[in-house]
Amino acid sequence: MTNNTRENFSSKLGAVLAAAGSAVGLGNIWRFPIETGQNGGAAFIIIYIACVFLLGIPIMMSEFFIGRHTHTNTAGAYRKLAPNTQWKWVGRLGVLSGFVILSYYSVVAGWTAEYTRLAICNAFDGKNATDFPSIFNTFVSNPWKSVSWMFAFMIVTHIIVIRGVKGGIEKFSKIMMPALFVILIVLAVCSVMLPGASKGLEFMLKPDFSKITASAWLSAMGQAFFSLSLGLGCLCTYGSYFRSDTNIGKTALNVAIIDTFVAIMSGFIIFPAVFNAGYAISSNDIGPSLLFITMPNVFQQAFGSLPLLSYAVSVLFYFLLVVAALTSTISMHEVVTAYVSEEFAMSRRKAAAIVTITCSAVGLLCALSFGPFSEFKLLGMTIFDFFDYVSSNLMLPIGGMFISLFAGWYLDKRLLRDEITNHGTLRVPYLRMVIFILRYLAPIAIAIILLNQLGLFHRG
Repeated sequence: MTNNTRENFSSKLGAVLAAAGSAVGLGNIWRFPIETGQNGGAAFIIIYIACVFLLGIPIMMSEFFIGRHTHTNTAGAYRKLAPNTQWKWVGRLGVLSGFVILSYYSVVAGWTAEYTRLAICNAFDGKNATDFPSIFNTFVSNPWKSVSWMFAFMIVTHIIVIRGVKGGIEKFSKIMMPALFVILIVLAVCSVMLPGASKGLEFMLKPDFSKITASAWLSAMGQAFFSLSLGLGCLCTYGSYFRSDTNIGKTALNVAIIDTFVAIMSGFIIFPAVFNAGYAISSNDIGPSLLFITMPNVFQQAFGSLPLLSYAVSVLFYFLLVVAALTSTISMHEVVTAYVSEEFAMSRRKAAAIVTITCSAVGLLCALSFGPFSEFKLLGMTIFDFFDYVSSNLMLPIGGMFISLFAGWYLDKRLLRDEITNHGTLRVPYLRMVIFILRYLAPIAIAIILLNQLGLFHRG
């Protein structure tokens, strides 16, 4: 496949929804409520939104224009813009990050499918708080079930990717992203209508800045960065499919608004239900525990007096997770598929098959790390936890930092101005501020996030 035969998104809406789908994922639904619950509620949300606009959007814009200007995969983009330099490793890091994250993320995605099946079969009915940890642990330690769902999710992802940019990714995004919004709104309405929802709403809407600490600021910056999928290569790859008349700044703003909307709506789903059930989100709910142990119990407690509503909410919630997970696996698969296809001159179908097979093989090891391979450790972590830690705490922030440095310092300002203004056809009064953020604010902020993720700052 050459750049001359490369597809583009057929519409501006398709580009926005596809890019938003790459940003929206399970992190919006489990990490955001956890960070909000532990860092002051509404006050944290305000800081988070500020970080999204001040830090996230400029880096997103830089990824978009790097992709659109080069119209190639994320590794090829940096080699094309900075030939015969070491900047090529920034793009390669993005591809490697996509590969690593897809490998273990597909395991969690498979869990969402199994829990959707359990919800449909009404398997949560009559269960109490002591039952759900056992249900989850029994499932993930069962190699056949966990691996089967992981493979099933990879196959669905593969089918969508091989259909191409227009017929696969864009078409899927136009259907499933609106469906995701509708489900979010329905679930939020159900949750806020609960008798004890007022405490959850107050927590979400009434800021108490006395609870904001240095730790909360670091968490807000980190959440904004990871929620938008910055430094992963997805946004750069999707940017390479933008048409020449795409407004990069407006697209980045729309993606940030959609991503933030999903995160905040997840809070409106979770917090009213949690407060109604008399539960408090704690450090024990980090990651999958919130979605697969805490929330089934919360839904049973909150909607227990209305069995049909409890059933409907559970089914919709886990189907929501399936959609969110699938939009993410598609974008990560596309990052690696585009790289393999274009760098090794092979068809999309063949490249996608290679990616699906290799990621599934690594995903198999991640899935088995909860069962037969649970005793095998890398730096004291299971295979799954090791991949999660390395990608989230090292690969993504390092990639994001070098993207901002590359756009802010290496690239010619005229190139940056031409791409963001569509060669002078758009008025972009905030361009100087974007350049300032890319040069100074973003690298410093990401460096602080990286050091914090590595535990070099004391929280408090």
